[in-house]
Amino acid sequence: MARIGLCEDDPSIRRIVLGALRHADHVGIAAHDGREAVRLFAEDDALDVLILDIGLPDADGRDVCMALRSAGQTAPVLFLTALGAVHDRLAGFSAGADDYLPKPFDLKELIARVEALTKRGRIVVAESPGDLVLDPARHSLVCKDKEVLLTPTEFRMLAAVTSRPGEVVRRRAVVAAAWPDGAMVSENTIDTYVRRLRVKLADVESPVRLQTVRGVGLTLR
Repeated sequence: MARIGLCEDDPSIRRIVLGALRHADHVGIAAHDGREAVRLFAEDDALDVLILDIGLPDADGRDVCMALRSAGQTAPVLFLTALGAVHDRLAGFSAGADDYLPKPFDLKELIARVEALTKRGRIVVAESPGDLVLDPARHSLVCKDKEVLLTPTEFRMLAAVTSRPGEVVRRRAVVAAAWPDGAMVSENTIDTYVRRLRVKLADVESPVRLQTVRGVGLTLR
């Protein structure tokens, strides 16, 4: 028996998937939008797998995934989406997904993929520094009682780093998370966004700083 978190805004799909999970002797916990998913799943250490719809009413499911990873959620993630193009799948993997199932899907395949992910287990990460919270619905950064709005690119860049605490995240990984596949992003552009993020981290009085490791990438210290 596995504990599965499901974020799906379509009530009929949500009901069918929860029923299929129960039939396979798993426990499903459902959220109907991105903000509820972050509230329910961010600190749930008992989750074995997360199933996230990408087309949510309040947020992009990929941003929800990055926010959950930044909050310390390490359960494997399976994306459900009607977006099946290669660049969409690549964007999903760059956001932290472990598997990808396009809609419409077969329930038997869904259960098989979920059970394969439960065998893979959680990723191991260091403890997340500071009290930073990313809100995928508002594209904002929150630290205690202070909040600052981020652009989608700023949000994804910061999430790429905060989701891997204690690591130096290579620039190509940050670019893959924040820009569409194949985008030509100059070093100057990255540096400009890094400066903006440093200002916004200071605005919320973050206890950590975004640092550049020359020739490698970015980290929080």
